[in-house]
Amino acid sequence: MDSSSSARRRINSIHSHLVTSSRSSPLLRSNPTAGEFCLDNGYSVVLPEKLSTGDWNVHRLSARSPFKLVGRFPDHPDIATLHDNFEHAVHDFRDYKYLGTRVRVDGTVGDYKWMTYGETSTARTAIGSGLVHHGITMGSTVGIYFINRPEWLIVDHACAAYSYVSVPLYDTLGPDAVQFIVNHANVQAIFCVAETLNSLLSGLSEMPSVRLVVVVGGLNESLPSLPASAGVKVVSYSMLLNQGRSNPQPFVPPKPDDVATICYTSGTTGTPKGVVLTHTNLISNVAGSSFSVKFFSSDIYISYLPLAHIYERANQILTVYFGVAVGFYQGDNMKLLDDIAALRPTVFSSVPRLYNRIYDGITNAVKSSGGLKERLFNAAYNAKKQALLNGKSASPIWDRLVFNKIKDKLGGRVRFMTSGASPLSPEVMEFMKICFGGRVLEGYGMTETACVISGMDEGDNLIGHVGSPNPACEIKLVDVPEMNYTSADQPHPRGEICVRGPIVFRGYYKDEVQTREVVDADGWLHTGDIGLWLPGGRLQIIDRKKNIFKLAQGEYIAPEKIENVYAKCKFVGQCFIYGDSFNSSLVAVVSVDPDVLKSWAASHGIKHGDLRELCNNPKVKAAILSDMETVGREAKLRGFEFAKAVTLVLEPFTLENGLLTPTLKIKRPQAKEYFAEAITNMYKDLAASDPTANKAL
Repeated sequence: MDSSSSARRRINSIHSHLVTSSRSSPLLRSNPTAGEFCLDNGYSVVLPEKLSTGDWNVHRLSARSPFKLVGRFPDHPDIATLHDNFEHAVHDFRDYKYLGTRVRVDGTVGDYKWMTYGETSTARTAIGSGLVHHGITMGSTVGIYFINRPEWLIVDHACAAYSYVSVPLYDTLGPDAVQFIVNHANVQAIFCVAETLNSLLSGLSEMPSVRLVVVVGGLNESLPSLPASAGVKVVSYSMLLNQGRSNPQPFVPPKPDDVATICYTSGTTGTPKGVVLTHTNLISNVAGSSFSVKFFSSDIYISYLPLAHIYERANQILTVYFGVAVGFYQGDNMKLLDDIAALRPTVFSSVPRLYNRIYDGITNAVKSSGGLKERLFNAAYNAKKQALLNGKSASPIWDRLVFNKIKDKLGGRVRFMTSGASPLSPEVMEFMKICFGGRVLEGYGMTETACVISGMDEGDNLIGHVGSPNPACEIKLVDVPEMNYTSADQPHPRGEICVRGPIVFRGYYKDEVQTREVVDADGWLHTGDIGLWLPGGRLQIIDRKKNIFKLAQGEYIAPEKIENVYAKCKFVGQCFIYGDSFNSSLVAVVSVDPDVLKSWAASHGIKHGDLRELCNNPKVKAAILSDMETVGREAKLRGFEFAKAVTLVLEPFTLENGLLTPTLKIKRPQAKEYFAEAITNMYKDLAASDPTANKAL
C-alpha cells in the first residue's frame, strides 16, 4: 500500500480532476469540476484509502511528497541508519564543534567546552571497541542510566556503529521500573553515573543478564570490585575508553531494518511497555521532518529535555544531520536559565509547561509594572500581532524598545522554537511568536511513531492545530460512533487518528497482544487520540478515545486505576479524578461517606451546622487528602498519580444526575462539565499556594 506504484495508481485515478498549481512549488489544487476532491490551501492532499472503495479519507503532505512516503533524506538517500547519519556528519563537519558541557571533571561549572564531531567519532569508536573487548556481542541491549550529558550521545553512537540496541533507563516510571526494564530487555551492559551506582549494584542479584557496568564520571580506583562469582565487571568510562583504544575493532554497521532502540513508556495500567524502533523508523521520521525544519552548522541547540524520551532523541538525530552544536545543561532545572545565558542557543525545543512559565512570568511582570511600561508593552504587542496576521514584518522599533529584553531571557539569539509532548494553548503560542520573533512550531507525535506525526508548516499563521502530516506517513480519521465522532461530521470530519508508514514502530517488545491492539491488519497505528481536519488539511487534536490522558509533563494517567485506589479511603464514597495536558497535577472530586465524616468530625471536636459546611472546612479537606495520600502510598502510586487538591461533595454520582453509566462507570465528559467550577477553583488554589507546583519545569 505504501509503495510508489500503489500510491501512483491512487493519484492517477484522480488525475483528471487535478491541475498543477502555477506557483513555483509543486502544490496540487482542485479543479473546479472535481466534486469529490477538495484541497483548500495545500497543506495536505486527500486520497482514497483503497481504489475499490470510494472513501476519500487518507491525508498526505501534498506539496512535499504526494506520490511516495518519505523514507530517506532527499539530499542524502544513502543515509539509511543512525550509523550512516553520524558518519555523514563526521565527514562533512569533522572540525565543527558538536558536544559542549559546562561541568568540569571536579564538578565545578565554567564556560562551555566542546568536543568536535571528529573527536566524538574517536570516542564513539573507542567505547564500541571497549564493549566488544568485554564480550558484548552484536545485537545485545545496552542500558543508558543517566541524564543528558555528552557521554549519553557518545554511547548511543557507539551502539549504532556496532549494532547494539540502546535502552534508556530512568526511574521516574516507578521504583521497580529500572529492574523491570533491564530484565525484560535482557540488558547486558549498563552505563550509569556514580550517584546511581550503589542502587544499581544493590539490585544486581535480581538482574542476571547484566555482565558489565560502566560508571561515567567515576574514578576507577574508587569503584567496588565484585567477586568473580557475580559474573559482573565494574569499570569506569575512562578505563573503557582506554581499553577500546588499545583494542580497536572494526564497525559492525546495522541494517536499516535492525532494531536501533527499545524505548520504554509509562504503562498506564501495569508495567512499562517497550517500544521497538528500527533504524528505518527513526531515519524516516527525521527525514520527513527535515522537509520543514532546517538547521545549519552554525546553529546551537541546548539539550535538557530527557534523552530517554523520543522527542529529544529525534531532535538529536536531526542536529547530527545538519551538523549542529549541542550544549548540555548542568542537570539542574533550576539553573537552566543560567545555562541558556551562557550558551545563547539559536534553536530551543521545549514543552508547554516551560512556555507557560515564561508566559506567566512576563505577563505578570507587565501587569505589575503598570503605567507607561504596561501601555508600551501592549502597544508593541498589538502592533506586532497585527503585522503577523497580515503577513508583514513589524517595525523594528518594537523589538528595540520592548522585545529584545524578553529575547534575552533565552540568550537573545533563538530563531527557531519547537513545542511538543502536550498541547500548547493558542494564547501562549501567539505570545511566543510575537515576543521572540522567530519561528515557533508545534508538532504532534508519539514514541510508537518514532516522534513526529504532524507539524505546523512554515508560513501558516493559523494557530490552535498541529499542522499537516509528516511526509513520512499518512493519516486517516476512523469513526468512533460511541463518542459521536464520524468522518461525516460537519463542518469538519472527526475521528480517531490513525497513522501508517515507515515511521510506525515494529511493536511492543515481547507483547504481541498489546501490539495487535494498536496496529491493525492493514498496518494502521490507532493512536487513541481524536482529531479533526481543519480547512487545508491541518490536524487538530480534540479528545482521547480511551479514558487515558496526558499531564503537562507528558506522563500518562489511567484515572480509573487511581479512583479504585482512593476508593479504599474510609472517607471516600465515590471519587472522580481529573487532569489534563495543560496542568501537571491531578485533582479529585470526592463524594464523601456522610457517616464516616460525621463520626470523624465529632471525634476531632469540629463543630458544624450541616454536612455541607463540613465539606467546605479546610481542616476537613486537608485530613481527607492526607488519608488519600496514605492509601496512595500503600498502593505504590507514582508521584504524578497523587491528587494535589480535593473538592468534597455530599451528592453521590448516580444514573439520575447523569454522572454514571448503566454499568455504574463515571461518565467523564459529563463529570468534567458538572464539576467544571470546582475543577477551575482547585487549579486556581494550587497556583496561588505554590505558583511553581502546577507549572513546574
